[in-house]
Amino acid sequence: MTLIAEDLLLLLLDDEKGTLAASSYLQSALGGALLVELALAGAVEVEEKRGFWHSAKVRATSTATPTDPLLAAALATVSEKERSAQDLVNRLGKDVKDDLLASLQRRGMVEPRRDKVLGLFPRTTWPAVDSTHEDAVRRALTAALVSGAEPDERTRALVALLDALGRAHKSVEHQGMSAGEVRKRAKALADGDWAAKAVKDAIAASTAAMTAAVAAGGAAAGSS
Repeated sequence: MTLIAEDLLLLLLDDEKGTLAASSYLQSALGGALLVELALAGAVEVEEKRGFWHSAKVRATSTATPTDPLLAAALATVSEKERSAQDLVNRLGKDVKDDLLASLQRRGMVEPRRDKVLGLFPRTTWPAVDSTHEDAVRRALTAALVSGAEPDERTRALVALLDALGRAHKSVEHQGMSAGEVRKRAKALADGDWAAKAVKDAIAASTAAMTAAVAAGGAAAGSS
């Protein structure tokens, strides 16, 4: 099974060009996806926020090592000490993109393509090789966001992450719905009473950190 972070990365990759959307806040997005996955596995929890000046801290609740090496590394980082969700999301997401891309390459889903921008600056893009899994993910998202189907926990978590990035409506064919209607459905699914408290708290903390990163990225772009 793929990680939620891997599914998110596939959705953000252009299948033909191999370039990434949301690159300015990708670190927070992937870190948030890893934290949410740990919460779904019951490995972490977010403490109650005890006041305006007190940031809610994330702690590990399990010493069991996940079988996936990226999740195991993420849990090890959480276990070091209690940290705020925003700090932790950025720590978990730091440098993880290349590891996730390498995992997707091993699965035969993407491949590296190296070229030079303007014939001078080296870059690596990651076009799709086999989109079978990504297509299945998009079908599950479309069923939830457009057709009104009841999604499973992993799909809801992915919807919540995409909603925080402002990209839920860009991940599916609207089939007659407006972008606003799809965004509204995504928010309703993300906010609904569907998960255990530990999972909802982790999603709320992760998406808040991601939303802050998106806002900061937008402000920086507007001032440049």
